[in-house]
Amino acid sequence: MNIALIAHDAKKELMVQFCIAYSGIFGKHNLCATGKTGKMVSASTGLKIQNFLTGSQGGMQQIAARIACNEVDMLLFFRDPMGKNMVDSNDISLLRLCDMHGIPVATNIATAEVLIHGLDRGDLEWRNVISPHT
Repeated sequence: MNIALIAHDAKKELMVQFCIAYSGIFGKHNLCATGKTGKMVSASTGLKIQNFLTGSQGGMQQIAARIACNEVDMLLFFRDPMGKNMVDSNDISLLRLCDMHGIPVATNIATAEVLIHGLDRGDLEWRNVISPHT
C-alpha cells in the first residue's frame, strides 16, 4: 500500500514515535511524506520515504495531487487541534479529497493505531482490488 504521512509541527515527534513503534509494518509498504516530517521519520527509523516539499512550500498539495490520482491508499495526518490555524483550508481540502476517493485517514494517534493494526491484519487490502472510481 501507498501510505502518506503528514504532521503539524507540534505533532511531528509523535509521528516519529509512532513510526518507530510500527516500523516493522511500515517497512512493508511505500511511504511518502511532507518534507520535514519525512526527514524526521526517516532519520529516526531508517524507513525509505519519498519526501515532498515541506507543508508550507506545497508538500500537502503534492500529496493531495497523488490522492486525486489514486496513488495514495492511506493518510496518517497528525493534526494539532490547538494550533494557530485550527481551521486551515489546505487541511480541509486534503480531508475532502480523502472522503471523495475513499481513502482511510487518521488524524490522531488513536485512529492511526486502528488503521495500522487493520493494515497489518490485511483488513485494508480491498483498496488494492476495488477503487471507488472504477
